[in-house]
Amino acid sequence: MRWGWLAAILAFGCAATQGALAADVRVISPGVISNSGLREVAAAFTAKTGTKVVIVVSGMAQIVDRIKHEDPPADVVMLPMNLMGTLALDGGLAGSFTPLGRVEVGLFKKPDAPAPDITTVPRLVAAMKTASTVFYTDPASGSMQAGMNGRMLARPDFAGIKGQPIKGDAEPALKRGDGDAHAMGLGLIHGDHDAANHPTDNPYLVGQLPAELNMHMDMATAINARSGAQTDAAAFIAFALSPPMRPVWRHKGVNRY
Repeated sequence: MRWGWLAAILAFGCAATQGALAADVRVISPGVISNSGLREVAAAFTAKTGTKVVIVVSGMAQIVDRIKHEDPPADVVMLPMNLMGTLALDGGLAGSFTPLGRVEVGLFKKPDAPAPDITTVPRLVAAMKTASTVFYTDPASGSMQAGMNGRMLARPDFAGIKGQPIKGDAEPALKRGDGDAHAMGLGLIHGDHDAANHPTDNPYLVGQLPAELNMHMDMATAINARSGAQTDAAAFIAFALSPPMRPVWRHKGVNRY
């Protein structure tokens, strides 16, 4: 009899523990989204609902495999459109996915340097040719935006620009003092900006690159088919896409669709 009660207590304790774990929502994303408003949206969701959001940041080269196999599994996935489409075709999603927003690649400079006009490709090239060096994330890191920057700089019309691959992102490198007064950098914009490149409160940002270069990353979100908390996952996605969260995303550089 005593062992029966003990088994019941243990079973109750395990169930309670599983319930507590299910209350957490695990969100996996690359740095492009975790650095572009996800943390702020997650904090707002927790403040409103009491549900803890665990953010799992992963590199692009590993993220799909982690979504498919990692335990505990992520509940919500946030990925570039092409990776999300591949995951959907592989049956990795619980239902369809929803477009989240676009993050632009921009040009950065030293704060005391003038902001050049980069509204056309020839003007962008001319501006970058005046730089002593143009930092960008090393494509060998597996970063998607790093690969985009590397391919752009390899174009014939960008010949003569002194590109320098670095570890990490260009804007933080400029902020910590890397490069001289004429150094520039290419990287994702994680702050307020607009297509006309009006001045912002970020003295390092020149602006986003010309639209014809297609230097942006389109992101989407969905529920992982392996999630054990799909109701909470759906609630988080609905909250993240809600109108009150639009300015939160925008302030961190994501232009919602």
